[in-house]
Amino acid sequence: MPVKTGIVLFAHGSSVESANEAVRSVAAKVAVEGGFELMEAAFLELGKPDLPGAIDRLAARQVERVLVVPYFLTLGMHLKRDLPRIVEGCAARHPGLSIDVTEPLDGHSALRRIILDRVEKAL
Repeated sequence: MPVKTGIVLFAHGSSVESANEAVRSVAAKVAVEGGFELMEAAFLELGKPDLPGAIDRLAARQVERVLVVPYFLTLGMHLKRDLPRIVEGCAARHPGLSIDVTEPLDGHSALRRIILDRVEKAL
């Protein structure tokens, strides 16, 4: 039987609420397109919920595993320092819950295609 997995799209967060809503919209669209029933958006700062809050929501729905997908372009200090600390705290709060983190977006071939598309449209 497959492991019940929740997914969190984890972004930086902004004081501009429309930017946070854009992240929530991406998470909702990914959930529909991927057929993921258990998906949350979460923010490092300035947006709600934060990552612990999103993981709490998923844990309340009896997930066994959480997959955190950083919605960050590069592996900067937030992902190298802050994210592991937050995940460690969440794991301590939810013993038995497996929490894994994917790679950031940097290096994915789709990003190069997006940049080329933007440049071509502007030219």
